Amino acid sequence: MGRTGSPRVRLSSPADIIAAVPYLLGFHPARSLVVIGAGAPRDRVKLGFRYDLPDPPAGPAAHEIARHAVTVLRKRRATTVVAVGYGEGRLVTPVMDVFTAAARRGGLTVRELLRVSGGRYWSYLCHEVDCCPADGVPFDSSSHPVAAAMSVAGLGAYPDRTALERTIAPLSGERARARDQAAERACARAAALAEKAAKRGGSPLRLVISEGRRAVRAAIVHYRAGGAITDDDLLAWLVVSLAHLPVRDDAWARMDPGHRDAHLRLWADLVRAAADTWVPGPAALLAFTAWQSGDGVLASIAIDRALACDPGYSMALLLREILDAGVPPSAARLPMTPEEVERSYGLPDTRE
Repeated sequence: MGRTGSPRVRLSSPADIIAAVPYLLGFHPARSLVVIGAGAPRDRVKLGFRYDLPDPPAGPAAHEIARHAVTVLRKRRATTVVAVGYGEGRLVTPVMDVFTAAARRGGLTVRELLRVSGGRYWSYLCHEVDCCPADGVPFDSSSHPVAAAMSVAGLGAYPDRTALERTIAPLSGERARARDQAAERACARAAALAEKAAKRGGSPLRLVISEGRRAVRAAIVHYRAGGAITDDDLLAWLVVSLAHLPVRDDAWARMDPGHRDAHLRLWADLVRAAADTWVPGPAALLAFTAWQSGDGVLASIAIDRALACDPGYSMALLLREILDAGVPPSAARLPMTPEEVERSYGLPDTRE
């Protein structure tokens, strides 16, 4: 979905649309169907989203894409639609035909239908050879004024989705070995705290959770102030702590959208610093913050990371349903206050 805070740019030609798509998504698509929905006021773009092109293109998969796209567009009260297919005609055209029919049945105005391949574009709606020749219209989106306006506004577009995935990819080599050693020390620290609490006659996990919440709260404050964390032991303690639901939910309750850029940096750093065992907590928090920021692609990638490590992780499954339904970022409200989280888990108030 289109990210919040995007600049206002008028899209009045096929080249304008093609130049804008990578910035709506966050990366340059390939073998994709991109759907852009617009509506009142003044046909303003409300959202953009993408599907992998099915191969073979004809069949149930194309109809499911069309059904889902129209459902999302209508839920978001879009009245006008533009679709851009990226790839060979044999893959794009059958899916575009099915989508177009479904959009029109759904009462949507189909403004433009394009195919992009090899630095050229074709319009399915224009049959004038003067403006839409049979061999396509050459274009260079990198030098287009729309791309320039997006860049000036601070928006970027990765070369492809894989490049965006690499921004939160796990560590490798010596850095991964150092991470794993730090995780072992964090687990030993947690075990020592649990043993200490047990000797005092208390709940073994209560002290672990209390120390974990304190560390995560301090990290949130640190990132909001513009800081970052590079110490392996602190990173490991944070990701191990977030495996405890009271710690994760306390952090979730603190995701004030006014600090979303700082939160995105924090959770991305922790996802990169986490071995698979510890990924789901920070990845789900990254997904929520990305959705809150209007960056649906990053949210989807973070959800994929969480579910690859734990297919049953409930917060990631919930966010997957939300994104699949096209729920807007404005609905990304905090589930509870920190105080309500404490009461729900029967924990003492440890505010400083």
